[in-house]
Amino acid sequence: MTEAAVDVLDATGHVVRLRRCHPGDADQIRTLLSALSPRSRYLRFFSSGTSIVEPELARLTRPPGPDHAAVVAQLGADIVGIGSYERLGGADSAELAVLVAERWHGRGIGTLLVEQLAAIARRHAISTLTGDVLAVNTSMLAVSEGLSARRTPAVAGVVGIRIATLPGEAALAALDARDRSAEHRSLRPALAPRSVAVVGAGRAPGGVGHEVLVSILEGDFPGPVYPVNPHADRVCGLTCYASLEQLPEPPELAVIAVPVPACAAVLRDAARRGVRAVVVLAEDPDGDGRAQRQQELVRIARDASMRMIGPNCIGVLNTDPTVRLDATFAPHRPTPGGLAVASQSGAVGVAVLDGATRAGVGISTFVSLGNKADVSGNDLLAYWYDDDSTRAVALYLESFGNPGRFARLARQLGRRKPVLAVKSGRSSSGRRAGASHSAAAATPDAIVDALFAQAGVVRTADPDELLDAARMLIDQPLPAGDRVGVIGNAGGLNILAADAAEAAGLAVPQLPGSLVSRLTGRGQRNPVDLGAGCTPDTMADAVSRLATSGAVDALVVTVIAIRTADTSTLLHAVGHGLAAAPAVPAAVVVVGVQDPPSQLGAGRNPVYPSVERAVRALGHSVRYARWRRTAPGSPVTPPGLRPDLARARVQQHLGTAGPGWVPAQTAISVLADYGVSVPGHVVPASAATRAAGQIGYPVAVKPATGELVHKSEAGVVRLGLSTDAAVRAAAAEIAAVTEQPAADLLVQPMVSPDVELLAGIRHDPLFGPVVLLGAGGTLTELVDDRIVHLLPLTDLDAAAMWRALRIAPALTGQRGQSPVDTTAIEQLLLRLARLAADVPEIAELDLNPVIAGPDGLTAVDVHLRLAHPAEAPDPYNRTLRPIR
Repeated sequence: MTEAAVDVLDATGHVVRLRRCHPGDADQIRTLLSALSPRSRYLRFFSSGTSIVEPELARLTRPPGPDHAAVVAQLGADIVGIGSYERLGGADSAELAVLVAERWHGRGIGTLLVEQLAAIARRHAISTLTGDVLAVNTSMLAVSEGLSARRTPAVAGVVGIRIATLPGEAALAALDARDRSAEHRSLRPALAPRSVAVVGAGRAPGGVGHEVLVSILEGDFPGPVYPVNPHADRVCGLTCYASLEQLPEPPELAVIAVPVPACAAVLRDAARRGVRAVVVLAEDPDGDGRAQRQQELVRIARDASMRMIGPNCIGVLNTDPTVRLDATFAPHRPTPGGLAVASQSGAVGVAVLDGATRAGVGISTFVSLGNKADVSGNDLLAYWYDDDSTRAVALYLESFGNPGRFARLARQLGRRKPVLAVKSGRSSSGRRAGASHSAAAATPDAIVDALFAQAGVVRTADPDELLDAARMLIDQPLPAGDRVGVIGNAGGLNILAADAAEAAGLAVPQLPGSLVSRLTGRGQRNPVDLGAGCTPDTMADAVSRLATSGAVDALVVTVIAIRTADTSTLLHAVGHGLAAAPAVPAAVVVVGVQDPPSQLGAGRNPVYPSVERAVRALGHSVRYARWRRTAPGSPVTPPGLRPDLARARVQQHLGTAGPGWVPAQTAISVLADYGVSVPGHVVPASAATRAAGQIGYPVAVKPATGELVHKSEAGVVRLGLSTDAAVRAAAAEIAAVTEQPAADLLVQPMVSPDVELLAGIRHDPLFGPVVLLGAGGTLTELVDDRIVHLLPLTDLDAAAMWRALRIAPALTGQRGQSPVDTTAIEQLLLRLARLAADVPEIAELDLNPVIAGPDGLTAVDVHLRLAHPAEAPDPYNRTLRPIR
């Protein structure tokens, strides 16, 4: 993406294209340079003369390479800015230069150019962009400040700046703030327009265009609404226009409900008329030409700075009282509320809206993304960050465009309001992604789970579970901990609720006896059974006492209808009791009531039809609250890393042997460059006994070839060899099995059988590098106890990885065993994370087993596969969805 043309948003929300400069740009660049005022030339070139034009033109338009890059910024067909860098002397820094035409100052174009140059420079191992800026050049100094540049004190009126190409924490926060602001300005015409046109609004009910127009009118949209249809004079009582160009004013939003062949022409009309956003409803079936037609639509929209939602969608909706836009053909209009919804599937979107209505969940915004040709879920996450009407966000996703950007946006948004998601495609998770244990474990779905966990996204299995969780997260306070109190008049349901809570990892603590007696509870101290005959007053008092006791962080209240009690009165009592502790979240389960309420009382406590659904929703709330409370951690650079040497080894191997599994010696050397040691000697079979003697018996012997990944399964690992004769016999047996008598062997000392772990790396073509930790040894895949983490990996992340394993108790010591050195585990993970980031050619790396003991770690075996890395989307680029 950094090498091709990309579309980005400037500070006003308009689309700017950034692309490599080429000789064909010479005339436009000459015009741009010549048109500069003397002051602008002085600020940029330290000279107000025009003699710099031709030399600068020659520098900018020469072919790009690892030491030179030039990028132009285009608005429409016009070049409005240009940026470049020059690496001097083969260093890891380059000199930066940026120029923006005077009339386009103040729109953030200079910042966009620097960001794009930084992205290109990163791929050419340039870590810093430098420059000299006149102290009076306040605009460029402001750009550098927004990029968190380091400055040197002014000398003779010149300030030196240094910009890291990999943004640090402050630079990344500023970049994301710019991104959110631009996205909000860009998407406002689509989601909160002041005027709307419906192109293809037919006269007859049942057509898509007609029904969308009816929805807009019935929703009481406050602005002008224009039907467009060349074959009608009036539609739905409104004057109809033959084309967008005949409208009395340019509408901010055009909903396009015409057949696929006519869409491009309508978009061109919209572009000429100055429309700011379009929603394309048409479905273009799979087949020849579909991709090209979609590309054409996006290109037309981008050239005119229009944002496009769709195609193949059911529209957009915004219930804000000042907007009141229902530009969909969904069957029902939801009630206003705090949940924003984006769905790639129109059918799933309708299901969510319908379920929300039945469950009493109010909707703030609904966007049917369709094919995501332009506007994507990432764009909407940025928009909803500052949307006051939205208190939570729900996503139905089928794919990711830029998962790194998604992770950052979702993490930032999740710190303010919950993000929930249903991600389809779990069934593919069983497919092996590669030959190593790391690749087999880091399946796409496992990586999605890791992505969501790191970003604080609440992942649910289906829309019903999503809405159940949303009700708890929107209307209830976040729980302060995981202690759940269960109380109600349904004894059996209470027990099921307690069982479900413990199965979900929640605590069901025993309550103090004095509290139970005040609650008039019977039987167990938690759950508390009030008995089927409890009165409303008893119910209200007991619920209130438990909620305010401080003994629990959340409540599950069960109510079962019986003929001897008025259930509505009981429910009112529950709501009254819960109101005594508004800071304690509660889920209510009501059974035996036809059409029960969706929520109770002033606390809007959600009502569920089963304890399983209530506890599942409460569990999501507890885990989200825990994530919100968890500090993000700090990046760590372990000491003693030699990235340049490791990269050189990898490039040398790729240059001579090409991609594939590397011999053990190469893998061991690369790991050693990152402070990870694998004991033993790689030697020819004839020297195995000598190596064993140097190490000291007993020893282990195995092949040192790279191709044989699962050595134990192949029967070529010999352990506990105590004599020269045993080593010679093992070498002969291995040669017979592998049919490689001349192959090298790895001779290693035997290691005490402590806890066996697996650690590794996988480079995913979309998600980038991930680090893996799990239970190791020959039963790795059968035990299935593994944690995957995307980069970056902080100090707290590394500690959380081993603590999340089911075998964590074995690491901390149990039943008299000594605890292992968990600090060494964390250091190993941090070193592997840096290796994965620094050497993207590592496609798969397995360390299995890694023996963990009280005195540290020993990596017993290593498998490493190299490949030319697929270029994953740059997570730091503020680019719009690429045109495909």
